[in-house]
Amino acid sequence: MGRHSRKGAEAKGRDTGAATGGERGTTRTGPGSGRRRRDSATPPAGDGHTSFHDAPQVRGGHPEQHEPGGGWGTGPQPRHDSRQGPGDASTRQAVARQLAAQQAAQRASERRTAPRTGARTGGLPLVPGPRREFVDAFDAAPSGPAPLGGAGSDGDGAPAGPDGAPDDGGRDGRGSKGRAFTGIAAAAVTTVLAVVVAGQVAEDSGAPVVSQAAGVDREDAEDASRSVERPTPRAPQPQVKPMSYAEKMAKAYPLAPTLKATGVFEAVPGLAKAPGKGEKYTYRIDVEKGLGLDAGLFAEAVQKTLNDDRSWAHNGAMTFERISSGEPRFVITLASPGTTGVWCEKSGLDTTEDNVSCDSAATDRVMINAYRWAQGASTFGPDKLLAYRQMLINHEVGHRLGHNHVSCRTPGALAPVMQQQTKTLEIEGIKCRPNPWVYPGS
Repeated sequence: MGRHSRKGAEAKGRDTGAATGGERGTTRTGPGSGRRRRDSATPPAGDGHTSFHDAPQVRGGHPEQHEPGGGWGTGPQPRHDSRQGPGDASTRQAVARQLAAQQAAQRASERRTAPRTGARTGGLPLVPGPRREFVDAFDAAPSGPAPLGGAGSDGDGAPAGPDGAPDDGGRDGRGSKGRAFTGIAAAAVTTVLAVVVAGQVAEDSGAPVVSQAAGVDREDAEDASRSVERPTPRAPQPQVKPMSYAEKMAKAYPLAPTLKATGVFEAVPGLAKAPGKGEKYTYRIDVEKGLGLDAGLFAEAVQKTLNDDRSWAHNGAMTFERISSGEPRFVITLASPGTTGVWCEKSGLDTTEDNVSCDSAATDRVMINAYRWAQGASTFGPDKLLAYRQMLINHEVGHRLGHNHVSCRTPGALAPVMQQQTKTLEIEGIKCRPNPWVYPGS
């Protein structure tokens, strides 16, 4: 902190000794006039330099003057004094003019050659670097404390001037350091100009200027993004169109002819209103547990078949309504072959021989053999499963409505719906065609 105050009398006395020979200790006599006096042995300042030891040792005076140990090094620092001679100013002006001329010539050469050469890096013109003399100027700049003879000493303690001659006023290294600072300034100007020229060329050629943050390796970034685990795209699943009612009714389902399931029934929930205005018959549908068949499809088939105009509801004579609670007039039951045999036997009927269905008149159940419902019969064949299932419903419900078996009387005609078509289509030598409806011609 004390370096910024004036030195005491002792310091002044040391600095005002004889200039020649570097001797110290000679004290001036007589009062000072306030003006600096030149030693008679000191040569006149005709070369633009002033004597180092002739300057007062008072710090300050220039805002950019730094103390030793700061950012600009620890050696002697040049003073920028308005009294420096014309030699230094003229030299710097000449160097500046020369640099300006070289830079102008370089820019003109770059503008002429850039479109023809087309040398580019990453889609942009090459950016020129600093000239060789500027690099040399950086290399010549001192990086540490200057020797006693100055930064530009020629080996015998006398610093060299701009033209190579000894600089007798360069104890503070003004000669070579001036050149170093000039080189630094020129290199900075050249770099700025090179960037501006590159930007102008890129703008003229229409090439985009791509900027990237420092320290970011684009290839590494892309590799990192590729290494991130991503979910494997699934192949598009084919959309399965729901089967229509007719398609389901035309399909066979697996079921063993000797199956005897649990014997426990479960009502199909829901209500299917009677569509007609004739005599209403309410019914419930029970399905034995353990069959593995579609109970909803069976219930839908019963309701559609019974209320079809070709069935018992012809001309509005009657209408059928499915309920799941309350007291129905009868219960249509889908059961395994073994369970069907048990319930039919309660009414004195044997269904086990041909694995057929029955109306168990002694009970409230109309039994539909699940094997026949799932597999059909040879009289209709596998391609007429829909028609066979319609016949099975109409035939067994017809018994509940009071109709007995009827045989075919006309060869080749449609068999009556109350004929035992599951067993045969030929009776007493008369063969008829399969028929599911009560009024097939409607």
